[in-house]
Amino acid sequence: MNILILGSGGREHALTWKLAQSKKVTRIFIGPGNAGTSDFGTNLRLDPLDFQEVKQAVVQNNIDLVIVGPEAPLVEGIHDFFLGDSILRDIPVIGPDKSAARLEGSKDFAKAFLTRHNIPTAAYKSFRKSTLNEAVLFLRELDSPYVIKADGLAAGKGVLIISDIKEAEREVEAILNGKFGAAGQKVVIEQFLKGTELSVFIITDSHSYKLLPEAKDYKRIGEGDTGLNTGGMGAVSPVPFADHHFMKKVKDRIIDPTISGLSEEGIVYKGFIFFGLINVGGEPYVIEYNARLGDPESEVIIPRIKSDIFELIEGVAQENLATRVLEIDERFATTLMLVSGGYPEEFEKGKTVHGLDLIKGSMVFHAGTKSVDGKVVTSGGRVLAVTSWGNTMKEALTTSYKNAELLKYEGICYRKDIGFDL
Repeated sequence: MNILILGSGGREHALTWKLAQSKKVTRIFIGPGNAGTSDFGTNLRLDPLDFQEVKQAVVQNNIDLVIVGPEAPLVEGIHDFFLGDSILRDIPVIGPDKSAARLEGSKDFAKAFLTRHNIPTAAYKSFRKSTLNEAVLFLRELDSPYVIKADGLAAGKGVLIISDIKEAEREVEAILNGKFGAAGQKVVIEQFLKGTELSVFIITDSHSYKLLPEAKDYKRIGEGDTGLNTGGMGAVSPVPFADHHFMKKVKDRIIDPTISGLSEEGIVYKGFIFFGLINVGGEPYVIEYNARLGDPESEVIIPRIKSDIFELIEGVAQENLATRVLEIDERFATTLMLVSGGYPEEFEKGKTVHGLDLIKGSMVFHAGTKSVDGKVVTSGGRVLAVTSWGNTMKEALTTSYKNAELLKYEGICYRKDIGFDL
């Protein structure tokens, strides 16, 4: 079977690496991919948001199945595009259609869905520009800090946590006045929940699901979880506090009601669901949904899947996921994200990466790289993810840090404290 994976990050490299191990997979194409994905498949020059380009690639390369990595094509309706095209409609797309992708594409829809199905989440209200005054009054009813979210996709920058009430009021007004473009036509203001975050993932064929390994990622650029938010500076799996007792609460109160709620509302969901959770005194609450796998969490949860991941993906396509086997490696996996100097603000690209041939005992997943004249150069803010296994978290982290020290490029930066809070 020929597979096309859409995307260019660490998540897509991890998927490519794992799928390449399957005897059922003939060829893997990645669009556009990166310098790492080309080791396991064929990179294609295409824009995942240009659906006609995607169609051309599918036809030219005899693609049998498409996996959508990032959120934007899902929210824009790539699954619906396939279903509505006479040539593409029989090619399975692993990723929800536009209606189901609203779980990520609209924070207001997600919060309303959670409320309708009595799934634990923070109290909230949504506002438009015409109700700005009401938004300010609601802010003043809440205790600091204030959680403010642009309703739509804002390239990971649309969630703000602000301590000062005046600053919070200014940000709400700025969002509603176009700070994040169309993503901010509506703003969600919600109660701040204090606890430890957790990423939980499932894959579903809309009838049943398989629970994948959980992970904890680290969003802040600075050690001790300080500084600006990023796309993620590292991750660990498993998460010590996510024991059987806690995960039973997650299953009973969050995952099962989500699957049944989608069914009740006539939403057919095929693909991955990311549950962004927070542990508040032993009780799980939903912070957000994502309509795809997380990054850098993919770089620790995919390496912990011992069985053939294609079996799960085929189970989604054939709607018989319940019959498929999922085996999890009991060892810890940890990843460190190596980023460009200046990230998450302005940074330079095109820096040559050295030391990839020196790595032992770790897997390096490429996130923001490309090949230029036979060299690997940086092409994004998050550049490489160094993933290692170990019988303990400390053992895995020690290996990741040891190998991270061997990698060099101008401006290299990474956190030295991943896993510090666990």
